[in-house]
Amino acid sequence: MSDRSEYKDKITSLQFRLGPFGAAVPLVFFVAWAVTTSVLQISSEISLVMGAMIGLTVGLLLCKSRWEHYAQGLFEGLSQPVGVVAIVAWFYAGMFSQVLQLGGLVEGLVWIGIATGVTGGIFVALTFVLAAVFSTAVGTGYGTTVAFCTLMFPAGVATGADPVMLFGAILAGAVFGDNLAPVSDTTIVSATTQNADVPGVVRSRFKYSIAAAVPSIFLFALFGGGGSSSLGEQEALTSMMNSTDPTGLIMLLPFALVLILALSGHHLLTSLTWGIISSIPLILLLNLGTFSDIIHFDATSDDIIQGALIEGIKGYVNMAVLILLIVAAAHLMHLGGTMQAITNGVIKWVRSSMRRAESAMWGIVALLNSAITINTAAEIAAAPFVRAIGEKYRIHRYRRANMLDAVTSSLGYIFPWGAPVLLGWSTIQSMQETYTWLPIVQPSEVFPFVFHGWFLALIMLFAALTSWGLRYEGKKGEALKYKPKD
Repeated sequence: MSDRSEYKDKITSLQFRLGPFGAAVPLVFFVAWAVTTSVLQISSEISLVMGAMIGLTVGLLLCKSRWEHYAQGLFEGLSQPVGVVAIVAWFYAGMFSQVLQLGGLVEGLVWIGIATGVTGGIFVALTFVLAAVFSTAVGTGYGTTVAFCTLMFPAGVATGADPVMLFGAILAGAVFGDNLAPVSDTTIVSATTQNADVPGVVRSRFKYSIAAAVPSIFLFALFGGGGSSSLGEQEALTSMMNSTDPTGLIMLLPFALVLILALSGHHLLTSLTWGIISSIPLILLLNLGTFSDIIHFDATSDDIIQGALIEGIKGYVNMAVLILLIVAAAHLMHLGGTMQAITNGVIKWVRSSMRRAESAMWGIVALLNSAITINTAAEIAAAPFVRAIGEKYRIHRYRRANMLDAVTSSLGYIFPWGAPVLLGWSTIQSMQETYTWLPIVQPSEVFPFVFHGWFLALIMLFAALTSWGLRYEGKKGEALKYKPKD
């Protein structure tokens, strides 16, 4: 048996067959696995976890250093704070999201859309705004897509909205919240992987989000009409109006509390805790749900503990495992010299051009998001490259996080093969059982009209090419207008 004392010190380097590329094999294999499963339309979070596990195993076989050292480097990567912080934040955000949905927030927002009596393009623009509010509140673009395709899509079609534009408005609203919400998984990952605080990141990206949202509202209002409504559609609209309840709008108060606390400098976990604590009494006092709906025990079920809080955690378990594995793979790339080799290659192309440096970051994030259909997984894979390039050129951590999240959030809801687009499409298909008159919008039809997603991606490309909003990082992490000297 080998001397245990040799494992007390951290591993500083590893040698691989194929050199630095050998150290990148775990992550490269994961990306290839993710692309293949996406193309075959069999992608899921647990399948991505399996791909990461196989990739790490292949990396072990390519390691020329002692396998014990590879294992130690792997476990050191698993224990990186960036992964742990993201996971805990996800769990709290997931619980808060489920509590808001239990309180009927989405039904309350739908009630506004129907009760205002707007039709056509104005309804489409209103749908975008409401979807943006909801996704910002609950932090889940996927959940927003399902909820609004289930409720707002039939209502909009019944009031004369163009189906393609309406679907595009729902996806665009999901993009807005996925990018801006303090409790969004992509916001948390983009901040923690760049060693930045969530409130600061959200404040710094607000101008980009609004710059993309304003023209989107006008375009949806201008081109969102043109649909027709029949007697059957009107009857369905009446039925929906009777089933919605404005009481759920009270859940905007806990959302506002979380937003105010987070943006005023409180830690995200503190803000989310107060959001959860303030939501539960409102649900119980207004009979929006029971305590059993929030959490209860059922010894007769395989899932002994059930309720909204548990569902909020369960929704992120697989992704939590995935981020740990990807962070570990990135750490192995660091130990094997891959990150340094990539940085050196980028430096040769970039030289002293900040425009090229930021364009390289934009391109890497866009490339991975076009290949990996689950946007959070793509963001996790791109994060190490963005951080390595950004730190080399002293680009401020907020700027790096914004470049990472904006491109990830926007492109993830645009490509026809993207998971949220396919999720919305399948949701609309399932609604035909209830509303036989409902048209099916194909993913290939909607992708040009996810206006907020396109504007956001292009705005960040414009920012990279013109250095609009660029800030450098000082020795104490402060934002500087000019690059500090070494």
